[in-house]
Amino acid sequence: MARYELLNNVTHKDLRVATGFGPQFGDDVGMVPAFPSEFAELQREYPIFLKKAAGDGEWQSVALLGFEQRENLFLRDGRWNASYLPGASAKGPFLIGFQEQQVGGEPVLEPVVHVDVEHPRVGRVEGEPLFLPQGGNTPYLEHVATILRGIHEGSTFGKAMFAALDAAGLIEPVSLDVQLDGQHRVAVAGLHGIARERLASLDGPTLLELNRAGYLEGAYLMLASLHNVRRLMAEKQRRLREQDTARAGDS
Repeated sequence: MARYELLNNVTHKDLRVATGFGPQFGDDVGMVPAFPSEFAELQREYPIFLKKAAGDGEWQSVALLGFEQRENLFLRDGRWNASYLPGASAKGPFLIGFQEQQVGGEPVLEPVVHVDVEHPRVGRVEGEPLFLPQGGNTPYLEHVATILRGIHEGSTFGKAMFAALDAAGLIEPVSLDVQLDGQHRVAVAGLHGIARERLASLDGPTLLELNRAGYLEGAYLMLASLHNVRRLMAEKQRRLREQDTARAGDS
């Protein structure tokens, strides 16, 4: 169970974070949250979809990693086989929380870094240190802080962006039902994407408004990302063939 603590260089001076990949670190997931601030990188390798968030029902963009809940087709032999690691995975056991501070005599919620001390990546023997011997941040922690800032800014931007796209009628359900071969069929429920035909038929003022807000680029990047479904299918088919070959060898 997660146990987050406000990160500081006294209590956590000896903490280290393992940076490898594997099911033991929770990397065996079929999708991860994605953020508009990273769409340009993500769309080169991952399909990007939308889902309704549990609870508040707001739209959340996700990068698809596999066709099953615990399947990450980018994960193999302790490696993540992609040139770009989604921020939600790269951030490791950290998240941004908020702490009330006085600024000019007024209470202001300032973002601060928290660490999940129960996370399987966290230890005191192996992995990347968080703090220098003198107490300053290591390059690794600075890198994580940059990722967290991108996630925070992307999340705020994404809420407004998806609300605007929804208001313009540009979000539609996606049926991802794939016949991989004669014996295997996979389906992922609950996905939505950008309505390509509706986007092409938008009137000038609506297009201008979406473009000025910076939302139009994100919509086109999501559409461009869909060719990566074929990449996932090919990897899934390859692994199924490996499984069949292994079973034949054992029989």
